[in-house]
Amino acid sequence: MQCDIHPTAFIERGAELGAGVKIGPFCHVGPHVQLGDNVELMSHAVVIGDTIVGEGSRVFPHAVLGAEPQNTAHGGSRTRLVIGRGNTIREGVTMHLGTDNARGETTIGDNCMFLAYSHVAHDCVLGSHVTFANNVMIGGHTTVGDRVIIGGGAGVHQFCRIGHHAFIGGLAAVQADVIPFGMIMGNRGYLAGLNLVGMKRSGMGKGEINALRHTFKDLFSGVDGSLRENAARLIADNPGSEGIRDIADFILADSRRKFMTPISASNGRLETGD
Repeated sequence: MQCDIHPTAFIERGAELGAGVKIGPFCHVGPHVQLGDNVELMSHAVVIGDTIVGEGSRVFPHAVLGAEPQNTAHGGSRTRLVIGRGNTIREGVTMHLGTDNARGETTIGDNCMFLAYSHVAHDCVLGSHVTFANNVMIGGHTTVGDRVIIGGGAGVHQFCRIGHHAFIGGLAAVQADVIPFGMIMGNRGYLAGLNLVGMKRSGMGKGEINALRHTFKDLFSGVDGSLRENAARLIADNPGSEGIRDIADFILADSRRKFMTPISASNGRLETGD
């Protein structure tokens, strides 16, 4: 299957184009770019740097993929942006290369949806089936798990971890880690509970959902111990529950950030857990 390239598109020598690639008017494809089979670039899309765009992905007008990281510590060495299969990247989206003083790669999973003007910064790692609404901004080194949904205009601080199946509401400001299945609301954001809608959509049964709701209360009651102590106890008490283990392992893993927690019932103030 041949490529369909508009005569006004600028494809630099060295770019690798898969079968069935379609490139619209005034697009720019850099010399180190690899476009998988059936990738579509719409008018004025820019793909530069050492960037791989996976099979069947669609890039809408004025998106810019693979520009240099916005990081003054980056020394200018060659780094990468790797985008998986079946992604939809809407108008004005920006995704930057990794930095040479960190992991050196920004990584996007498969079948994600990035709505207009959302931004993925350097060295981020995103899972699959992730949805960013319009104007979402995530800082460098952020990790986002599978099937996370982030609402319009939300911002995530650099080095944060967002657990799988989490939901972040529109305009929320996230400055700490979000547990798997967690639901964040508000600005500044707080942990408002579990993403029950996402859990049901994933096929999770009623019994497991109820078990995770009890787990949430046990973790954040603040009565018996610290968050990490409670997480360790949950693993010991629930060895057969995958969902509980996912949350507990996430809390016990190394991180540069604290955790998003519920608003304190006693004083109404937002606190972050250790």
